[in-house]
Amino acid sequence: MKGNVTLVPVELTRIYIREMTDLQIIELTEIGGKRSFPIVIGMVEACAIERRRSGTEAERPQTHDLLANVIRVLGATVARVEICDLRDNTFFANVVLRRGTDEFTLDSRPSDAIAVGVAIDAPIFVAEHVLAAASVQAAQPSLPFAVDEDSESDDDDSETDAGDEDDPEGNWWEDEGASDEDEEKS
Repeated sequence: MKGNVTLVPVELTRIYIREMTDLQIIELTEIGGKRSFPIVIGMVEACAIERRRSGTEAERPQTHDLLANVIRVLGATVARVEICDLRDNTFFANVVLRRGTDEFTLDSRPSDAIAVGVAIDAPIFVAEHVLAAASVQAAQPSLPFAVDEDSESDDDDSETDAGDEDDPEGNWWEDEGASDEDEEKS
């Protein structure tokens, strides 16, 4: 990241997988704090993240596994994932690689950056200005589908939670006018 941007450590606290829609949601929560926000991602990335979190191994390497393996073979590590900006309701991210004392920053969609980060247990950070803006927007919930926390998952929908039950309703935000093209950017 450029300049003196404050990075806040966050953790992935929830994944909402809805098989009847292409819009999947992950929630990032400030470590040691109360702010959180959602990011809308694609089904492939949501499944890759969930597979890694649950410890399920795929028969063959998936795309994010392949990228993690390439990084390792080239002698680098993922130092961190950074959600670095929020512009026009689109999140921007970087994957920061380290090889020796050198760091390399790769532009990425947040969903891919998080999937790679989860694949190799890299820390996730959010720029303070992004966390501040996204958590304020998240206080105005507007989901493209209903989230019913009281009912059990059915065949069409599932939710995984990393155990943060302090706020069972969660904080959700999504631009109701977002198109598939907008979702692809995030």
